[in-house]
Amino acid sequence: MSADAPAVSSLDRPVVVAWRNAVFAVFALNGFGLASWMSRVPAVRDALGATTAQMGWVVFAIAVGSIIGLSSASHLLAGIGSRRTIALAVIVASLGLSIIGIGAAAAGPVPVVVLGLALLGAGMGCCDVAMNVEGAAAERELGRTVMPLFHAAFSGGTIAGALVGALAEWAGVSTAAHFTGVGVVVVVALLLCVRFLHLDALGAASSGEEHAHLGWRERLGMWTDRGTLLIGLIVLGMAFAEGSANDWLALAMVDGHSVANSTGAVIFGVFVTAMTAGRIAGVWFLDRYGRVPVLRATAGLAAAGLLIVIFVPSAAVATVGVVLWGLGASLGFPVGMSAAADDSRTATARVSVVATIGYFAFLVGPPSIGFLGEAAGLLKALLLVLILVAVAGLASPAARERSRA
Repeated sequence: MSADAPAVSSLDRPVVVAWRNAVFAVFALNGFGLASWMSRVPAVRDALGATTAQMGWVVFAIAVGSIIGLSSASHLLAGIGSRRTIALAVIVASLGLSIIGIGAAAAGPVPVVVLGLALLGAGMGCCDVAMNVEGAAAERELGRTVMPLFHAAFSGGTIAGALVGALAEWAGVSTAAHFTGVGVVVVVALLLCVRFLHLDALGAASSGEEHAHLGWRERLGMWTDRGTLLIGLIVLGMAFAEGSANDWLALAMVDGHSVANSTGAVIFGVFVTAMTAGRIAGVWFLDRYGRVPVLRATAGLAAAGLLIVIFVPSAAVATVGVVLWGLGASLGFPVGMSAAADDSRTATARVSVVATIGYFAFLVGPPSIGFLGEAAGLLKALLLVLILVAVAGLASPAARERSRA
């Protein structure tokens, strides 16, 4: 943990536990809301009558909104605090989700759907930074590694959201009813748990000059801070490894290893399961060995898995490589968030920068793999992922705990 983390929590144990549980809920609710949209993309596409290329431009609105939300998060956190920022971000995202559903159900107003997607992206991006800052502060108070478990809760929320979406599709529930219902549930649940978040109260108790918020120029200056950018490289490589699998793994197994479409979907499920298992098990290794050795080991696992998937022709052996790939990609993003938030004074600005770099990988990675795959085949296109994973492994010393430096 960081050098400025207390050896024993300065808060009562029940308060810290409630805080931790509230952060779990925020992560899970965000995953649930995002997966609700993702699960109904085909229904929205059909309602709009859009081609695949047209849907690509429509969905680009999420990317634009996400960048706006990510870049504004640190300023909102400094201005109105963590609780209000998270509440505002979730309300904006839920409003955007409802607008998407209503626009799609009305069968045609594409600008309405684009507006909803932009709001969804902005709210999700802003909340991503705020909940990671809040989670890192709770982690410092607990005095042990928890961030990977918070991200595992997000994964659990996405699974629940996907299941509800599948049920809504099967039952013929309109996107308007589905998305509006999800939005209401998420907002109500969030407002019930946000009062247990404690970063604002903790900051108010530490009113000394050393705990003052950074000015806006200092926050922007984090984009030139070498340590922050190196942590960003770690997150960039591992987010690219995760995002490329989300979008291309199933198709790469079908086209490159000649498995059936259904088998490709199952193999993607293997990857997601390995990711979740890696995040749950990773906390023990991080507490025992520290961030740098674990990041180097996981980068090695991801690289080995990618090499097997790319170059070994056997689909069964390639599936073993998928497991290694998933385990290896599991910890880079959450550990990067923890490392960026080690210094409580610069945490919001650094997490905003690192999260933006990570989301850049999620947004730019899929099309870049697609372009390379069109020219050289999907399996060979994954060599770009391998290179970025290697870069993440080389940059891993930047995430060293301040107490171990």
